[in-house]
Amino acid sequence: MPNKMIDVRYAASALKTIDIELDALETLRDALRAPQLREAVEQAITALATTRGRVVVTGMGKSGHIARKIAATMRSTGTSAVYLHPGEASHGDLGMITPEDIVLAITWSGETSELNDIFHYCNQYGVTLIVATSFPDSTAGRAADICLSMPPVREACPNELAPTSSTTTQLVLGDALAVALIEARGFTPTDFRVFHPGGKLGAQLCVVSDIMGTGEAVPRVTSDESLSNATLEMSRKRYGCTAVVDAAGRLIGAFTDGDLRRCIAAYDLSDQIGLHMSPNPLRVAPDTLASDALRLLNDNAVSVLFVVEGEILVGIVHMHDIVRAGAA
Repeated sequence: MPNKMIDVRYAASALKTIDIELDALETLRDALRAPQLREAVEQAITALATTRGRVVVTGMGKSGHIARKIAATMRSTGTSAVYLHPGEASHGDLGMITPEDIVLAITWSGETSELNDIFHYCNQYGVTLIVATSFPDSTAGRAADICLSMPPVREACPNELAPTSSTTTQLVLGDALAVALIEARGFTPTDFRVFHPGGKLGAQLCVVSDIMGTGEAVPRVTSDESLSNATLEMSRKRYGCTAVVDAAGRLIGAFTDGDLRRCIAAYDLSDQIGLHMSPNPLRVAPDTLASDALRLLNDNAVSVLFVVEGEILVGIVHMHDIVRAGAA
């Protein structure tokens, strides 16, 4: 049977770690509000957003793991970025850095000797160097063209040795840079999907045009056709409704199986469908996110949306199409 006293003690330790790291993040936030770090971050984002090359992110040890994550986040959000291992850099991989690239080095102490060859290379070949360090007067801080001076924070480790709070602040600073670059580059959800076509995330970012029925699959009649023809068209297709269009193909109404039940006992099947259609049916553009289309369907308690370009009917999408695509 578990020892509850031990469980409580360990849980308290875990909560203490979170509290310490939250304090570290608040320290980082306050530092970013102050002129020195804020201006350096502005310079860094401007340089990263305008470079014609890649962002080469580097770091050693735990900072290296953070550097890998920063590079991965930048890549997934539209910034060309790679991770460079400092040890491999000294044995040939410095050749991957071009004069148009920017190097972003992550080093808490600023005295990580494995980074020195990268610093010398940047200085020799005029490569812009951004350094994130807690010691701006360190070797790394002095080598930097732009120094992001990280505030000192207390490590959550009881011995205050293992990188914990420090790597958390490094990671959050990296996320802050990446998100700022999203805004600087005008990176959209559609752009995001290009880099995330697979899995649940890709499904959530699919657009209506990816899953809509088109051409002959779209049930449609003109407004002067009969109620009988509209019923036949609706029955031939799988959507439980038909669009009503004018002679130019503009969407002007819809006729559903519910409309049919209301009409069939009271009206002549030779009546024009224009007399019985529902005007102004729900419509979306082809580039609407499938998740947004599903929300519109749910909010209006309907199962079908018509897809238009301008006013011209180009497709139809059913709730089941969205669900099958995984965007639900």
